[in-house]
Amino acid sequence: MAKKRKIFVLDTNVLIHDPTAILRFQEHDVYLPIVVLEELDKAKVGMSEAARNVRQVSRYLDGLVQKANGDISSGVKIPSVTPDIETGRLHFHMEAVHSVLPDGMDIQRPDNTLLGVTLDLGKSHPGRDVILVSKDINLRIKAHALGIQAEDYTTDQVLDDANLLYTGVERLNGDFWDKHSRDMESWKEEGRTFYRISGPRVRNWLPSQFVYTEDSRSFEAVVRRVEGDAAVIEVVKDYMHDKNKVWGINARNREQNFALNLLMDPEIDFVTLLGQAGTGKTLMTLAAALAQTLEARRYTEIIMTRQTVPVGEDIGFLPGTEEEKMGPWMGALEDNLDVLHDTGNTEHGAWGRAATNDLLRSRIKIKSLNFMRGRTFLRKFLIIDEAQNLSPHQIKTLITRAGPGSKIVCLGNIAQIDTPYLTETTSGLTYVVDRFKPWQHSGHVTLQRGERSRLADFASESL
Repeated sequence: MAKKRKIFVLDTNVLIHDPTAILRFQEHDVYLPIVVLEELDKAKVGMSEAARNVRQVSRYLDGLVQKANGDISSGVKIPSVTPDIETGRLHFHMEAVHSVLPDGMDIQRPDNTLLGVTLDLGKSHPGRDVILVSKDINLRIKAHALGIQAEDYTTDQVLDDANLLYTGVERLNGDFWDKHSRDMESWKEEGRTFYRISGPRVRNWLPSQFVYTEDSRSFEAVVRRVEGDAAVIEVVKDYMHDKNKVWGINARNREQNFALNLLMDPEIDFVTLLGQAGTGKTLMTLAAALAQTLEARRYTEIIMTRQTVPVGEDIGFLPGTEEEKMGPWMGALEDNLDVLHDTGNTEHGAWGRAATNDLLRSRIKIKSLNFMRGRTFLRKFLIIDEAQNLSPHQIKTLITRAGPGSKIVCLGNIAQIDTPYLTETTSGLTYVVDRFKPWQHSGHVTLQRGERSRLADFASESL
């Protein structure tokens, strides 16, 4: 029995959020009311990500109309992304609203016009489900109050639940060695210890995943490669020991130790670190960047960038150069540099500390996301802070800038998203954590414990 085809009415914010949204409804029909086209026309001007997305939508719609030779009276066939899926038609709804809305709902408002159009389509297609798709929560609430089916646009969700996101760390049960040590091999290479382990648990491991035990013989290792039912793992370097300090910084807990192993590994080109405020993401990343740029000379420069989304009121336009404009957004960088500066050598007095301070800042460049398009970074250590505020498209734009010898580190907390219409399951940071986990030159760790102060820890737990 064939599935009953539905009708989806799209809100403007769905197309701004995902310019390819029209392609995501398979065999169902999609309606774009005239009010949506009007809003797209108003939003197309400017250099923002939203304006670029609107222009992309407009070009795409124009291409569809051209293919139909201008005859859109019966709708336009939506191209199929995959050959085996039959697609519906795209209709441009140009009629006035006939349904009467409750008193107090101005039909001239775009949101209310969308509600009226959806009601009209429901009356003219009584045998089909008519569903309004919007990222606007208030519009969906109003729709439900009027008896209209309304849904969020969830096609771009990476996961159904953010709690299912890959953590990069797995605790081994107490009986793990009993079940997996029968054919175990071990060897050393250049002072590093490796094991080849086989067994049922190993099949689900991923490259650069960390495994550990909590028994009396504490064991911590990183998966180097998985070969069917066997895996090669390497014992991690202990950055909690004073002899392995990174720019004067030690790991304070297990997850921080795992993170420093990723940050200091030249074979890992892409690192993602998740964690709430105070877990040490920025501090460890900067320490690793400075150690590998100034001491090991592996990278020529450190570049730091972030999405400029204000938490409170916007402070308006800022004077100065690109770096000076980004200054107010980089308070975290300044705070962490102060910590790293204090951990360095202090025997040269105030003059020596000032010279060191200038040297550190000369090797760290602060860049705006707006000027990243078209660039290529060669032997650079690129830090993307507050990456949870980036869309999948924006984060792809940044990561594809990487040239030979570069390393990219994404930092963020998906519980603190400030960008409108982005959620924990649609954030660009969630997207890259999930997509990069099978790649052997990437690694991820979710940091669990805050290490700022007893005051900050108590506030996080109690407030």
